[in-house]
Amino acid sequence: MIYSSKQLGDLYRQACEVELQAFKPGNVSVYAEGHDMTVEDFRISAEVSAPALCNPDYLLGEKIFYAVKATREAVGCNTNLGIILLCAPLLQAVSHWQVNMTLRQALNKVIKTTTIEDADWVFKAIKLASPGGLGKTDQQDINDKASVTLIEAMKLASSKDRIALQYITGYTDIFDYSIFVYYNALSRWGFQNWAAVAVYVDMLSKFPDSHIERKYGNQYSEMVASNMTLIGKELSKADKPDCVIPLLHRIDQELKSKDVNPGTTADMTVATVLTVYLEDLISNI
Repeated sequence: MIYSSKQLGDLYRQACEVELQAFKPGNVSVYAEGHDMTVEDFRISAEVSAPALCNPDYLLGEKIFYAVKATREAVGCNTNLGIILLCAPLLQAVSHWQVNMTLRQALNKVIKTTTIEDADWVFKAIKLASPGGLGKTDQQDINDKASVTLIEAMKLASSKDRIALQYITGYTDIFDYSIFVYYNALSRWGFQNWAAVAVYVDMLSKFPDSHIERKYGNQYSEMVASNMTLIGKELSKADKPDCVIPLLHRIDQELKSKDVNPGTTADMTVATVLTVYLEDLISNI
């Protein structure tokens, strides 16, 4: 392995912190907590999940399970299941990366070679995390032992879960879309946290959030998308993004008053920042 577990862990924790520093309406940030979770819960979760995610001796599924287990033991709630599910393959990809290979190619190799054992570990992790809105399914229920590989299990879930969809599309939403939103905003404003806001807002204006739709169906999808489109328009006109903070507060309060939390999109934001960091890391070899 070219990069140490400490290096990868540091980048993972930094990505988690950038996302917390981003004002994401409806979600937890340093600007506004909510949903019975605090910023400190998320910081602790990032700290305790990093060692398992970056352990070179673990299978992909083991990384996910032990990261979730460490989080559950530390904060007693599901703060980062989606983050872990998205970040584990990215960190694994760097561990197996070779010269003349892109991060995306290494990631595709990791995902395509997942096993039934990986799926079984992930089923245990999801059951332990107890994410909201997750019900029983006819095929590959998490309460049963897995009988398909992890990518096959994700394919079954991909129509209802945007995180699962990343596994079967090779993280298309990130590599073909959100990292460019991030780079454009970073180039314009020079702040990583506001680049993360741009990713979150832009994705929500275009894609329904899986976490919301698991709980409420499409009841709030149009409202969320229109609010994020409004924020996006205001950001596009802003020389200094701080000027939209009052609008972000208003929409944050509106969403939280309805217990609407775009958690999947927040997880995708972390994964986008981590992807940027990891691509930069391997480009400097």
